[in-house]
Amino acid sequence: MAAVMMIATSLLLIGIGRVIVGEAWEEANVIHVGGKVLCQDCTKGWNDWVNGSNPIKGSRVSVTCMDDRRRVIYYGSDETDEAGEYALIVNKYVNGKEVKATGCWVRLVSSSDSSCNIPTDFAGGRSGVKLRRPTWLYRDQTKYTIHPFYYTTPLCDDPNQEETQSNY
Repeated sequence: MAAVMMIATSLLLIGIGRVIVGEAWEEANVIHVGGKVLCQDCTKGWNDWVNGSNPIKGSRVSVTCMDDRRRVIYYGSDETDEAGEYALIVNKYVNGKEVKATGCWVRLVSSSDSSCNIPTDFAGGRSGVKLRRPTWLYRDQTKYTIHPFYYTTPLCDDPNQEETQSNY
């Protein structure tokens, strides 16, 4: 009976080992990109404006990767969750070509909040952020965490709404 239990335990551990190795192999073939999308309202006081940004659920963020000849070889997008967080997964190999993280750009696409839908360039959300250095490397796993992207209200879009006349 003890021998049967040992054999069953060994087979179970071998099976679990294969699952873990399989998951690690899948992780080795992808690049993870994550971050947040927030709404920054300029009509509030300075402290609330700087520290009181609210997450936007359902906004869209994209990643575009180009090859050495500046041709798009990968495009993907993700919607943010309740906390305003997104998680993009980029395959390292597309049609037999290697996708290099340094050729990828992450940017804002759209906001689901009709009152906060003007993209800003705080942290490069409107123009895009190039992936440079991973924030997390462990064995074959690579993750890039992007600084928060911001949308703002239409009222805050143009800081020079009223032109002041200079007497000088």
